[in-house]
Amino acid sequence: MKTTLQVQGIDVYVEGPSDAATTIVMIHGWPDTYRLWDAQVAALAPSYRTVRFTLPGFEVNHPRRRVTLDEMVALFAAIVDAVSPTVPVTLLLHDWGCVFGYQYAARFPARVERVIGVDIGDTFAPDFAKTLPLRAKLMVAGYQGWLALAHPLGGVGTRMTRMMARALKAPAPANTLGAQQNYPYVMQWTGGFRSATNFEPHCPMLYIYGGRKPFMFHTQRWLDELDRRPGSGAQRMNTGHWVMAEQPADFNQRVSAWLNQAQR
Repeated sequence: MKTTLQVQGIDVYVEGPSDAATTIVMIHGWPDTYRLWDAQVAALAPSYRTVRFTLPGFEVNHPRRRVTLDEMVALFAAIVDAVSPTVPVTLLLHDWGCVFGYQYAARFPARVERVIGVDIGDTFAPDFAKTLPLRAKLMVAGYQGWLALAHPLGGVGTRMTRMMARALKAPAPANTLGAQQNYPYVMQWTGGFRSATNFEPHCPMLYIYGGRKPFMFHTQRWLDELDRRPGSGAQRMNTGHWVMAEQPADFNQRVSAWLNQAQR
């Protein structure tokens, strides 16, 4: 079964059995759209109800739109309430989807039953920055600053964005990329996350990350604590940042196995 809802001007795509016990809300990051999860929906929708949407301002054929952290969390709350008003959901998050999704889970813990985080961990932890070597800090400042600078520059900014996406090996097609998608980096550099808190999972959590990167977006403490928690855990895959796109079959199998175990 496939349906499309509209929530606060956002198209929300719902697929899978309407009576499924688990609803999985998938939230992408930069520079992606809801299409990032195509392989996951194909694998999971026969057994689970899947929900996905494109973050505000990330569809390049739509008007530019920039939201605050509080507005993003409120949007997530409205979407979850629309698709599963009484039963908590499972979140499947990647990149900025993790950053925003973790804040939603922290503010609305009763609405989240499980969390699957992909490649972004405890980046708001006080000791995260201390774990990064100088080279990694310079790399982060370089790509984030470039994208923040590109955001207001129109066509030039879009060319800058596509150049960085190629350099970072983002899987999204070039014609879906635009400078308007960079506003989370502007938020990062202008204090837009001052109200964000370090996410401490209140529920079972699976964390899957790509190990083939110059640096990690988590601390060793994050991995160790997840591995110690019953029903939770961290798993490394031999990929870069876009784990679900680089090795979709392996990723889908890991997610399905964890969900099946959680339902027993």
